[in-house]
Amino acid sequence: MSNVTLARRMAEYAYEFPTSGFPNDLIAVVRNRVLDSLACILGAYDANPVQACLAYAASVPGYSSVFGTSLQTTPECAAFANGVMVRFLDYNDGYMGLEPGHPSDNIPACIAVAQAEQADGQALIAAIILAYEIQMRLQDAASLNKKGWDHVNYINVSMAAAAAKLMKLDARQTEQAINISLSGHLAMRQVRSGALSDWKGCSAANAARNAIFAAQMARHGMTGPAPVFEGDMGFFNQVTGAFSLEVDAFATCVNGDFAIKRSLTKTFPTNGELHTAVWAGIELSKRLDDLFAIESIRIETSEFNKRVLADGAEKWRPQTRETADHSLPYNVVRALIDGDITIESYSMKKITDPLVATLMAKTTVFEDPAITRLFPRHLANRVTLTLCSGEVLVSEVLSGPGSVETPMTTEDFESKFRKMAAAHLPESAQQAVLAFVSDLERQQDFEAVFAAMVKPRV
Repeated sequence: MSNVTLARRMAEYAYEFPTSGFPNDLIAVVRNRVLDSLACILGAYDANPVQACLAYAASVPGYSSVFGTSLQTTPECAAFANGVMVRFLDYNDGYMGLEPGHPSDNIPACIAVAQAEQADGQALIAAIILAYEIQMRLQDAASLNKKGWDHVNYINVSMAAAAAKLMKLDARQTEQAINISLSGHLAMRQVRSGALSDWKGCSAANAARNAIFAAQMARHGMTGPAPVFEGDMGFFNQVTGAFSLEVDAFATCVNGDFAIKRSLTKTFPTNGELHTAVWAGIELSKRLDDLFAIESIRIETSEFNKRVLADGAEKWRPQTRETADHSLPYNVVRALIDGDITIESYSMKKITDPLVATLMAKTTVFEDPAITRLFPRHLANRVTLTLCSGEVLVSEVLSGPGSVETPMTTEDFESKFRKMAAAHLPESAQQAVLAFVSDLERQQDFEAVFAAMVKPRV
C-alpha cells in the first residue's frame, strides 16, 4: 500500500483528469444525466423548501444563476438552491454500492461553478464525469448508513474535487479542498430516519455547497486537517472503519470503465431501491378486480430495504411527502390502488386516503436472504397478495427501466423532461433546453439554458 494519503491520490487523479477527448457514448450519458436533472428541477419550482432557498439566494449577489428565476448569486448559494430542486422529488438518478447515493447531486453544483469560472461545456462534462467517478467509487468502498452517517458525506469529496477541477487548482490545492470539505462538514443519517423533514432533500445540496466553499478556501492557500482519512481522528477511525480504494483503477479514457455508466435513473419520483416493488404492485393491480378482496399483502425485500424503508411507525403511517416517498409499504399500496406512482402520489390527499391506512394495516415486510444476496447488483422485490378467497397472487421484479440491464434511452429522458416541463415552460422554451443539452459539449456558456428554464409570468 502506498504511503501517499487517499486524499492526495484522489487529488492527483482529479488534477490529471482530462477535460476533453471523451468518447461520444460517454458524452451522451452525461447529456442524458443533465437533461434528467433539469426535468427534476422543473418539478420542484413551486415547492416550499425551494422558496426558502430562493429567498436566501436573493440576499447574496454573485455570478451564478438560479433555475426558474433571474437571480444571480454566489456559486455556493446557486449550487444549494439548484441542488435542492434536483433532489426535491427524489426523481434524480442514483447508485447503490455498499452505500446508496445520488451522484447527479453533483450536477447543479458543477454548473454553478462552471458558470462562475466562465468554463465551457467540455469542462463541465469533465467535472461531472469526475464527480460521478469519485462519489460512486466511494459508495462501492464503504457503508455510511450502517454507522449512522449520511451518504452525502461522499459528496464532500466528489464535489470538492470537481470544483477544484473547474477552478483549475493544482493537486496540492485539490488535496486541501478535500481535507477541508470532508473534515468540516459531516452529515448525520438522522436526516433519513423517522419522520423526514424538508432537509432530506437539502442535505446533498448542502454538502455540495460546502465542497465549493472548501475549494475556494484551498484556492486562497487554506490548508485542511490531514491525513483526513487515515489519521487517528480521521474518517476511517471515526466514521467508516478502514477501507481500500484503488485510485489507480479509477476510470481513464484508456480503460473506459467510467462509473457514470453504472448510475441508475428513475421512472418514478420515489426512492430507487423500491422501484421494483412499485413495478410489482402495478403488475398486480392489473390482475386484481377488487382491492377489498385483499386479505394480506406480504412484501419480501432486502435487508437494506427492510431496515431503511420499513423502519419505525412513521414509515407505516407517513405524514409528510418526504416520509411517504421513502416508505416501502406506502408505495406498494399506492401502486396497487392507482396502478402507478406519480408526483401526485405524495399529495396530502393521497397520503391521508383512508384506503391506504386500511391496506397498510394488512401489509407486512420481511427480509428474504436470497434477495439480500442479490443486493446491490439487483434491487429486487417480491409482493404477494393473499385474497379472501384463498387465491394467491405473486409478482417478483428483479430490475426495471433505468437499470444497468435496461437503461433509459435518450427518447425516454426527453419524454421525462417534457412531462415535467409541460406545466411550466412553453414549447419554444422546451425546444431551447433540448437543443442546448444536445449540443452541451460545444456550449461556451450557460446563459441560454437558464433563460429557457425561467417560468413565464402569467
